[in-house]
Amino acid sequence: MADATAPGDVPRRLACPDCGATFADRWRCTCGAPLEFADPPVPAGGPPDPATVDARSGLWAFEEFLAVGDSPADRVTLGEGATPLVGADGTGGGASQDWNAEFKLEYVFPTGSFKDRGATTTLTRARELGVDRVVEDSSGNAGAAVATYAARAGIDAEVYVPADVKESKLRAIRRAGATPVRVEGSRGDVTDACVAALDPDGDRSDDGRGGDGAPAWYASHAWNPAFFEGTATVAYEIARQRDWDAPDALVTPLGHGTLFLGAYRGFRRLREAGWIDEVPRLYGAQAAGTAPIVRALHGPEAAAPDGDRNEAADGIRIAEPVRREEVLEAIRGTGGDAVAVTGTAGRRELDRLHAAGFYTEPTCAVAPAALRELRAAGEIGDDEDVVVPLTGSGLKT
Repeated sequence: MADATAPGDVPRRLACPDCGATFADRWRCTCGAPLEFADPPVPAGGPPDPATVDARSGLWAFEEFLAVGDSPADRVTLGEGATPLVGADGTGGGASQDWNAEFKLEYVFPTGSFKDRGATTTLTRARELGVDRVVEDSSGNAGAAVATYAARAGIDAEVYVPADVKESKLRAIRRAGATPVRVEGSRGDVTDACVAALDPDGDRSDDGRGGDGAPAWYASHAWNPAFFEGTATVAYEIARQRDWDAPDALVTPLGHGTLFLGAYRGFRRLREAGWIDEVPRLYGAQAAGTAPIVRALHGPEAAAPDGDRNEAADGIRIAEPVRREEVLEAIRGTGGDAVAVTGTAGRRELDRLHAAGFYTEPTCAVAPAALRELRAAGEIGDDEDVVVPLTGSGLKT
């Protein structure tokens, strides 16, 4: 197996699930596959009394499950996590709402999106490695989160964004002291430009710090396994808030799958630890017209129903997810599914959310809209417990 060495004392190594190679640190395997932590921790013993979990520690209250931040001094944190889990149903706009679910309010994070879960663990990993500069590519939310936590860590950041990124997200990146780089073209073009900036061949040196000796480290929310350590905490929090009882189903927006796969990993780790009995069925909500997972499962017509593209859900318009096969494995392994939500359905659901007091950005609306479709189709029963994360604040738009 290939091996590599990174500067500093790295607590946990990375491994390739495809070829078995291991590395001290690298942004992807030499075979091209995404890397994972070689030995993700699973605590021994039963779960703690939910009342004893210190919410003031945020997501770091689950440090026993985290593969980063072994030393509290290395943790780059703003107190993120412990977001509310509330009943979704109520009245708004003079009409009754009928989601019949619980909403996890991920939009109350420091930067207004769930991406803070991954940013705190990713920048913690960067600090553990002694990184001086990070780069990221993002449609906005991840870039703002990485820029903010890089500022907290005292690490320089450069964020590649689409040319048409929302001004509010661009402002957040700049105000945190990071340098935004606008890229014309598709979301894939943004990633390509970022990777090309790391190395002319789109690769990185074995020490993980960038080609040609450039002191850059790829803080990618799609590639970096440290990001998924953070998003896995959504599962730990949901289970704790439900007295260590997992819901029957979880419905999340699905682009690269950072929250979707984080939840999958987190619930699986909880089951491995014996803290829950079953992993919930996982359902992904994609933007119609840019729904590669729906296309893979159900064909092109299901991915773009009636030709009604959902352009407003810009946070998940990812044509080629880095971890596509893992997303499909999670869906099939849990008995879940993926749904393409049209622009019309997304706008209607966003209005419902706002009228009920949930001030989210448009991308968030795809998940409750998908839940509505899944219940109508009988894939999720009316009597089943469902949790829907609401992932980004309406203040960003």
